[in-house]
Amino acid sequence: MRILSIACSLAALIAASPLAAQTLNVATAGDQNMVDYVKDYLGPMFEKSHPGVKVVSVGTGPGDAGSQKIYEKLDAQKAGNATDFDVVVIHQKAAGTMVKEGLLAKYTDKVETAKMVSSEAAKNSLGSDVSGFVIPMFQSQTALAYNADLLKTPPNTFAELKDWVAKNPKQFGYNGIKGGMSGVAFVTGWVYAFGGDADKLIKGPYDPAVKAGWDKALGELKDFNKNVVITPGNAGTLDMLNRGEIAMGPVWVDMFYSWQADGKLPPNMKLKLAAPGMPGQPMYYAVPDKTANRKLAEEFIALATSPQVQADGIVKKFNWYPGIDAKNLEGKLDQAAWNKLFTDITPADLSAKAKSFPIAPYFNDILESYEKKVAN
Repeated sequence: MRILSIACSLAALIAASPLAAQTLNVATAGDQNMVDYVKDYLGPMFEKSHPGVKVVSVGTGPGDAGSQKIYEKLDAQKAGNATDFDVVVIHQKAAGTMVKEGLLAKYTDKVETAKMVSSEAAKNSLGSDVSGFVIPMFQSQTALAYNADLLKTPPNTFAELKDWVAKNPKQFGYNGIKGGMSGVAFVTGWVYAFGGDADKLIKGPYDPAVKAGWDKALGELKDFNKNVVITPGNAGTLDMLNRGEIAMGPVWVDMFYSWQADGKLPPNMKLKLAAPGMPGQPMYYAVPDKTANRKLAEEFIALATSPQVQADGIVKKFNWYPGIDAKNLEGKLDQAAWNKLFTDITPADLSAKAKSFPIAPYFNDILESYEKKVAN
């Protein structure tokens, strides 16, 4: 009996020892800074609140290719009892595919912070229904940057912008559709504004006849381009704004604020999100269907999407907009940080005018139509 008692005591000690620590594997598609964010910031925070848990951060590479690698791993392990990953950070395109193929778990009803998400992108991912399967990690967003010394009252809408450019030739610049996604986002915003039903382009279903209704909008964009400067890229637009060669142009908000923080853009530069809106893209937190650590995965995502972590990590560290509705960050950011990110573009602006990119076939139609009817 004494031997059995000793054996049970030893078993309990072993179970409580580091040898029995659980590992939570987080696979991230994205740049190295996103991998480091999990490894150096989220991971240690989660480990502190969950003694005995070790968070391992794995990067699969930037862009859709990184998400494709995660898809391939989950697909290869679909027939097994478990997968190597417990939490995945993925792009919109891959998320839709993974949901359709049953590779992700429906988990958001178990995560309280899911109620704080207002973005349509949490339900619709480039035309795929992802409701319940994803929570945005962050929202990248495009907007119009402008020199407030030269432009006291910036255009509130794309229609006002069109009139302003006609009266102020060569003061607006963007990079077309080949020099970076800020230009692609501007062209998409133009089609949303003048090409018909933006919601149909974002949500689908696809109708190939729709693009015929864009002819007038694209003809006006061709005329518009006669009075603008085509910049060499995302950075090129910011460079020309910095040098005063243009007074306004579309930019990625996080790039804008990073450049401003580094002194590469003067403080007189401001942002405007013109109606009806411009697109951005989220990255998603998701849980593989075959994870053996679903509860831990849900708790990790709950921490990562909590207002304080979104404020300190997503907003302060990266100048991204939060994945949850920004109104939940009030009181979580110091006034200077709040003013920096939400004075020019308010949480209400984001809720109303932060759009998704269109579903893939409409997106391809926009790019092809621009080449044929605007760029030629």
